[in-house]
Amino acid sequence: MLAVAILAAGKGTRMKSNLPKVLQPLAGQSMVERVITIARGLHADQYLVIVGYGREQVQEALTHIPDLTFVEQREQLGTGHAIQQVVPYLRDFSGTLVVLTGDSPLLRLETVQDLVKTHEQSESAATVLTALLPDPSGYGRVFCDQYCYIERIIEHRDCNAAQRKNRRVSTGVYCFRWRDLAAALPKLTTNNDQKEYYLTEVFNYLSPVLAHDVADYEESFGINDRQQLSHAHDVLQSRVRSHWMNQGVTMILPETITIDDTVELAANVTLEPHTHLRGKTKIGAHSRIGPSSFIENSAIGEYCTVQFSVITDSLVGDGCRVGPYTHIRQQTVVGDRCRVGNFVELKNSCLGNQTNAAHLSYLGDATLGSRVNVGAGTVTANYDGFNKFRTEIGDRTKTGSNSVLVAPVTVGSNVNIGAGSVITTSIPDNALAIARPQAVIKPDYYDDEGRKRATPSQSQS
Repeated sequence: MLAVAILAAGKGTRMKSNLPKVLQPLAGQSMVERVITIARGLHADQYLVIVGYGREQVQEALTHIPDLTFVEQREQLGTGHAIQQVVPYLRDFSGTLVVLTGDSPLLRLETVQDLVKTHEQSESAATVLTALLPDPSGYGRVFCDQYCYIERIIEHRDCNAAQRKNRRVSTGVYCFRWRDLAAALPKLTTNNDQKEYYLTEVFNYLSPVLAHDVADYEESFGINDRQQLSHAHDVLQSRVRSHWMNQGVTMILPETITIDDTVELAANVTLEPHTHLRGKTKIGAHSRIGPSSFIENSAIGEYCTVQFSVITDSLVGDGCRVGPYTHIRQQTVVGDRCRVGNFVELKNSCLGNQTNAAHLSYLGDATLGSRVNVGAGTVTANYDGFNKFRTEIGDRTKTGSNSVLVAPVTVGSNVNIGAGSVITTSIPDNALAIARPQAVIKPDYYDDEGRKRATPSQSQS
């Protein structure tokens, strides 16, 4: 049997934020969500999240994750005190307890799986995930014998000068034989500099305790301030970029590109500089994204180009050309082989296959058929100041430059709308629609110097 306890009760004072530390966002997820994702990869029998500061916020932020049990630590009196709170939840448990920290989002699942395997094979009372840091300042030091069995763990603030030269540190990630840990927890004291119950004190009462070094020491980093959060983002981005390049994605100046690890990229995608992919975005094969494009929670088909554009919460079909300077948003669907071009905004709209809106248009709350050509400056006036209405345009229709379609309105198929028209009524199929006032021309209205001529009545007076 396996249970996981995640420490998520701290305030994170150095973050200078009202948001609990574990909820600080990191590359598309909060820190604690990243840790929970690792925990769920262990397929444990129980997942215990220990909450304290901002308890309501943390629980609310995690409601979408099933099978979590929240354990309240009303006073934050140390890591040992936090684990003491899970005792009532594990009364009938007799397996291995894995302890993770909600502010260590750089751990890999493979690392924790290896830790659990080592712990269970060694039959140790406890196994500590350790790391050899170039600069171990601030971390508890782990002192081992030649077989990596731990003799002592001392918190940084309690180390003397000689002990601080030891580079092996505890990452705060542990495996315990629960029955042994449960017997040791009541023995914890506050005999330390912070007057807290340190979980590491249990190693004075457990034997044997094994150290297991992590291969990549950066996985051990806990996040306590904004600089460390920024560094963690760099580490995660380096990992995800390396992953996708190994899968056949081309990145030009990859250090300028950011990708959430929830993004999916097909082989032979090319990402130009300053491209940013967020959320549940998918990019199809042979598409070229960027430069300077932002795509969030959207799917882009195969053989597309997206240049200098923003796409959110939308779908773009195969073979489309988007941009430069296009904004597609709010559940818009663009069909195959469409052109959505310069300074065009689409909002909550649907474009059929081979429909083009090449320049300077706003299409909001509109449904366009296939092979529609939207003239430059076309606008669907979808809002009357109180409500929004839809515009329907049939197949093969053309709108002239600077047309305005005042919703709700339906335009049939194979319609041609004259430039500058304001359409307020529905138009049947196969029609020519011109809705603009007749020009008024007054000859000789100005003299050769550009001055307004006097009218006859003015001359007589």
